[in-house]
Amino acid sequence: MNVTIRPATINDLPAILAIVNYAILHTTANYNYDIQTIEIQSQWFFDKEKQNFPVVVAEINGLTIGYGTYGTFREKIGYKYTVEHSVYVSEDYIGKGIGKLLLNELIVLAKSQRYHTMIGAIDANNSGSIAFHKKFGFKECGVVKEAAFKFDKWLDLLFMQLILKE
Repeated sequence: MNVTIRPATINDLPAILAIVNYAILHTTANYNYDIQTIEIQSQWFFDKEKQNFPVVVAEINGLTIGYGTYGTFREKIGYKYTVEHSVYVSEDYIGKGIGKLLLNELIVLAKSQRYHTMIGAIDANNSGSIAFHKKFGFKECGVVKEAAFKFDKWLDLLFMQLILKE
């Protein structure tokens, strides 16, 4: 399987939209209730671009099968060296190393932009994502109990942190 990791373009938005909408409808990896539209996803993309935050995609044979990005952790100026990341992979490619390639690229990019800390906000019951992050050296740093409500239940939000060393 020959996977290419590259910067996303506007042409990737329909595939990114399909991936994120699947996560919204079927998982607790995304706490949104309503699916996104192409207009919302386009605005998201242009906002990332404007703020100099990367959006990268994983591609196989011209097919976009995953994406990753990071952005503002919190708005106050003191947090300007911390970013929160997201990695999503098409359900057909989960567990095949695609997420690893995407997160590795995000870490490289964050270091090159001189960020100090990367945060992952993960549903506390998502043991696969927790184990995945631990492989990169992320450490659990706190749980917000019953932080969200989705699929008729309260969800705990786990924060994981990676100090980006150069």
